[in-house]
Amino acid sequence: MTDWLKRGAAVLGRDIAAGRIVPEELCEAFLDAIAAHDLSPRIYARTTPDRARAEAAAAGERARSGTRRHPLDGVPLSWKDLFDSAGTATESGSRLLAGRTPSRDAAVLEGASQAGSVCLGKTHMSELAFSGLGLNPSTATPPCINDPGAVSGGSSSGAATSVAFGLAAAAVGSDTGGSVRVPAAWNDLVGLKTTHGSVPLRGVVPLCPRFDTVGPLTRTVEDAAQLWALLAGRSVPDLSGASLYGCRFMVLETSALEDLEPAVAEGFDTALRRLESAGARLCRGRVDGVADAMPLSATLFAAEAYGVWGKTIEADPDAMFAQVRARFRSGRDVYASDYVAAWRRLESLRQAYLAATAGVDAVLLPTCPILPPNLHRLETDPDYYVERNLMTLRNTRIGNLMSLAALTVPTGVASVGLSLLGPPGSEARLLRLGRAAESLLA
Repeated sequence: MTDWLKRGAAVLGRDIAAGRIVPEELCEAFLDAIAAHDLSPRIYARTTPDRARAEAAAAGERARSGTRRHPLDGVPLSWKDLFDSAGTATESGSRLLAGRTPSRDAAVLEGASQAGSVCLGKTHMSELAFSGLGLNPSTATPPCINDPGAVSGGSSSGAATSVAFGLAAAAVGSDTGGSVRVPAAWNDLVGLKTTHGSVPLRGVVPLCPRFDTVGPLTRTVEDAAQLWALLAGRSVPDLSGASLYGCRFMVLETSALEDLEPAVAEGFDTALRRLESAGARLCRGRVDGVADAMPLSATLFAAEAYGVWGKTIEADPDAMFAQVRARFRSGRDVYASDYVAAWRRLESLRQAYLAATAGVDAVLLPTCPILPPNLHRLETDPDYYVERNLMTLRNTRIGNLMSLAALTVPTGVASVGLSLLGPPGSEARLLRLGRAAESLLA
């Protein structure tokens, strides 16, 4: 049973369908692993064993009667602690929300459960999802699979590590500025940022509702495709025969390639060479709108986040991690006129970006320009925290600012991801491209 913990979600689903794995036994294997793992208290905020066993039992009955509802029916998943779960605390990694217990599941969790997935529990995260690092002194800081002295990336930090450490078959996180893709990259996983609005946000604790998205963190692109279909209520895309031959990609030179750490540059360059060797055609290009959009993020993200959380924060500011509190407060003095003007400007830049990239199958860039920073230094050096957080999210927030779909896949260099960006609604196409790239980079 221990090898079940390292299999992909899609493989586990096929094994259930073939009768090789019983969902009840699979569920117990994961619950036992969570209970026995020394690091699980830093990964799971709380588990839901009663719910998991009940869902696994129902999945087992369907498997035996030939009435499975989805390829992931009976597969155990973890959920970031900002998805409401009926009767179980949902605190979004913050003492400000300690004890908050919703009476109804988030729409996306409700739908996933109806399709047969098994909820193992809720994973730790950056406080209120407003950091890309994964450091959370208020609750817990999940470990990085590649460096025990480093952070794991955020804000879906526990989501990523639950999969990387074999404590969930796949995970569900959220992405507002990179919160699925950064921890996926730093823990050598696949992460998908979905198109804004394509997965329901009802019952998801908000950060910036005009940017918030829901997405999967998985071992393989096939897993991501199946979990995306589950979350979005879509058909599973056909990945068979995926190839990069003749595909045209733009390597984004604007902002995304500046100040790369050596290992990131090496991993990215090696990945590009392998894509070319498979018949992909690469061009390098600049998109001026990207550089123009980057300064807008301070106005748009911070103002919206403080608008959502300002009153709650100021009612008990000492309950927050100081660095996250300061980031929220940076939005309290933004003028409404500046916020409106920034949105009008961004909407124009989005159209210009789509026009500039319309001739390529996807835009390529390193998922994150840096490797996971040192945990202790982040805790003790405020300036380092701010600088590393901004660098961590620099490349990923391009996808959020431009309202794109984005997929990160491992490059084969530890904690270095390759990102593919596509227009809104292009998830199925990106997943096919990602499957082909994955086969070259694994």
